[in-house]
Amino acid sequence: MRTACFVDGYNVFYGLVAGTSYKWLNLPALLKHILRVEQPDSELTAISFFTSGVKPSLASRGNLSKEAQDSYLRALIAQGVDVHYGRHQLEPRNAPRFVNKETPPSRLDQVAIWKLEEKETDVHIAISMYRLAAQESRLPADQRVQQLVLVSADTDLTPALRAIREDFPDLRLGVILPHRKGMKRTLPGSLRNNAHWMRQMVTEDELASHQFPDRVPTQKKPALKPAYW
Repeated sequence: MRTACFVDGYNVFYGLVAGTSYKWLNLPALLKHILRVEQPDSELTAISFFTSGVKPSLASRGNLSKEAQDSYLRALIAQGVDVHYGRHQLEPRNAPRFVNKETPPSRLDQVAIWKLEEKETDVHIAISMYRLAAQESRLPADQRVQQLVLVSADTDLTPALRAIREDFPDLRLGVILPHRKGMKRTLPGSLRNNAHWMRQMVTEDELASHQFPDRVPTQKKPALKPAYW
């Protein structure tokens, strides 16, 4: 069963590897492993990875954070992953002041904040999934991608899954939640209800056993694992 995966890079970073030593994740190998476990007849034919560039001025390690992301994306590209870029938008906003958990927010008591948002990523994933489904439907049946897998826990993508399932009923849909085992996360029921199957977590052993080597060959200079990763 020919399979294409669509990966929400923000979700993967903060749901799976942030705060761990597993950031140098061999994503293609991990996805192949999960598909082999969950859907043994799957053949991974394409991976699309959606992310936004790090803003050094806002990153904990400044330019080192950007260099680390660039190196990782080069490693992914060298493994045949298609990387798609959105953007970050930083704007001043007002928000209710936090007092404590027992005190509800009040619009009459606000403070100035910086609001950082990742823009375009969700829409790009949704359009890319639907567009591929439409393109593949015009091919002979024996040449089509037969399964789309979303790697995200973002319920904003529920309408895309619902539309694909309604408009392309022969296409199988899967969801891999980028939730590390042991972390308390809410199960996104709307994604589960619009997919044929769902993997709810990734174990630490799976992360540990699917890491890139420290040097990943590319068409130019090797992609090197950041020293602090």
